[in-house]
Amino acid sequence: MTGYIILIIAVLIPSWIVSARFKSKVKKYAKIALNSRLSGREIAERMLYENGIFDVQIVVAQGLLSDHYNPATKTVALSPDVYHGRSVVSAMIAAHECGHAVQHAQAYSFLQFRSALVPVVSFSSRFISWVILAGIILINTFPQIMLAGIILFGLTTLFSFVTLPVEFDASRRAALWLERTSITTSGEHVAVKDGLRMAAMTYVVAALGSLATLIYYVMLFLGSRD
Repeated sequence: MTGYIILIIAVLIPSWIVSARFKSKVKKYAKIALNSRLSGREIAERMLYENGIFDVQIVVAQGLLSDHYNPATKTVALSPDVYHGRSVVSAMIAAHECGHAVQHAQAYSFLQFRSALVPVVSFSSRFISWVILAGIILINTFPQIMLAGIILFGLTTLFSFVTLPVEFDASRRAALWLERTSITTSGEHVAVKDGLRMAAMTYVVAALGSLATLIYYVMLFLGSRD
């Protein structure tokens, strides 16, 4: 139990710090108006057009930081502040999500792999908490339940790590395109790269946290067999 508490603290504190810093930067850079005066929607439309993508729809998503690209429906969903906004944050997020659309159009391998994992991970996430709980309670009687829980959790951990190159690559594409097209000035571009870097760190922390938890479950399982 002590080890579990230490693990929770080791995972939650870095996650909280990174999340807080990212939100702080989003709030800061949202106040910096783009010199180009383009909205997030206009930037998304231009990036898709210049990459020869004409079958992706740009829609308004609900909620703060709810921006995402859905490869199944080929939609770039931008939160209202990003869709209508004309700030550094709007440019950064709109270009990043369109970066995923470009990945999809170019059959980027890691995006394809992540998309293939989505149904499996969605299935696992519905049962994993109950399986792990039952596995811990019955670990000395039916260790197979705990092993099943570890396998399910391992799939979610794999998904977290496969997500890393997908997110980093989308950010790279976004930063390069914004700089090449001069949509952002040199000063604005520094903020864009900083914001994208901080956003990527949230995924890194999540992946490492998932790995640490997986290792703990494996050690718990192996310890019960001694």
